[in-house]
Amino acid sequence: MALRSAVLRYIRVPVQTLTATESKPQPQWSLRASLRLFSSHDVHLTKEEVIDRVLDVVKSFPKVDPSQVTPNVHFQKDLGLDSLDNVEIVMALEEEFKLEIPDKEADKIDACNLAIEYIYNHPMAG
Repeated sequence: MALRSAVLRYIRVPVQTLTATESKPQPQWSLRASLRLFSSHDVHLTKEEVIDRVLDVVKSFPKVDPSQVTPNVHFQKDLGLDSLDNVEIVMALEEEFKLEIPDKEADKIDACNLAIEYIYNHPMAG
């Protein structure tokens, strides 16, 4: 029973009703049209959406002057943040976009443009 319900969750079978005067129609069934997509991330974020949301996260950081935040700003050189602040910004970005950035990648993200590129290219960013 569990297998049946698991399979039915991902397959759609078209149903046609007949009236008493109609003959049996030939079903127009195709496998491609009947399969549901397994990912809930069918719509990828646009670059503009990513830029806006990354800048909003950085602007909302307590130690940052929002007027200095641009898509090309460096967290330490331009905003005067330290490495711990950098980690906190990356964690806020993970929370905003509902994804997990591996430590090796997170260490490389030290500017808005790097965060924007990483998130835009991440398939699960939402």
